[in-house]
Amino acid sequence: MMINHINLTDIRSFVLIARLGNFTKAAETLDVSRSHVSRQISSLEKQMSVTLLIRTTRTLRLTEAGKHFYHQCEQALHTIDQALLSAVDDVEKVQGEIKINCVGGYLGEVFLAELVNDFMQQYPDVSVSLDFSSNRVDLIEEEFDIAFRMGALEDSGFVAKKLLNIEMGTLASPSYLAQRGRPTHPKELNQHHCLTGSVRKWHFQSLKNKEHYDVTVKGNLQCKNGRVLVSGALAGNGIIRVPLIYCQQELDDNKLEQVFEEWGIPSVDFSALYHRDRYQPKRLRTFIEFIAKACQP
Repeated sequence: MMINHINLTDIRSFVLIARLGNFTKAAETLDVSRSHVSRQISSLEKQMSVTLLIRTTRTLRLTEAGKHFYHQCEQALHTIDQALLSAVDDVEKVQGEIKINCVGGYLGEVFLAELVNDFMQQYPDVSVSLDFSSNRVDLIEEEFDIAFRMGALEDSGFVAKKLLNIEMGTLASPSYLAQRGRPTHPKELNQHHCLTGSVRKWHFQSLKNKEHYDVTVKGNLQCKNGRVLVSGALAGNGIIRVPLIYCQQELDDNKLEQVFEEWGIPSVDFSALYHRDRYQPKRLRTFIEFIAKACQP
């Protein structure tokens, strides 16, 4: 076996195919033809004298040798990529692209967007890619540098840096409460119109004692965008549960009000997630410090 003649590009293609489980997707990601990727794998297997993939018309699976090779190569390529980033990063200058994923709504589209604009004013050689897809994003798979999330985060090998304490509220317009009546206990929400995001199970905590109460609400409107829920509540269409930061002005103007006097909602963390073990270029370190400082009370 001529190890020295094996092409690193072929190994990268193999790792990508193993990760995606599909020749076509790998070819699209690499912007090459499917036949080119297929030739790369055939060449790699021939030079190694090892079958790495079992290919049929419908399925693709790794051999045992292929599995071991994939896991070791994936780690090795990660190390090489980090070494490359470390070598090319200009330690004196904050420059290059930062790929960010964030929840949408007010926190992403207003709060974070304004901070990103301020950061870019300060560091004009930085470009930012800002994505608002709120599904559970795999930072490594999607190649984001940093993500911003609300709520409890399971330990996923990432650093979770808490930035803000988000106060939550159960809100409605005075006109809705005048027409439908004001509930005094969360269990009465089942007789009301509720406008919901992705969470239908609402958790409450008594402000008088330590009692907790969960209620699964029926949503007359379901939308994951907080602005849509706020506008629905302002129109008198129902009760919403959103971060108060989404509608502080409307609360101050008495266009919305807290529904319950004796029941509150535990506050929620807003955190930045980034890789624990990955080399951080100066632009990302500087951005994390900038955001953390801006979020200090």
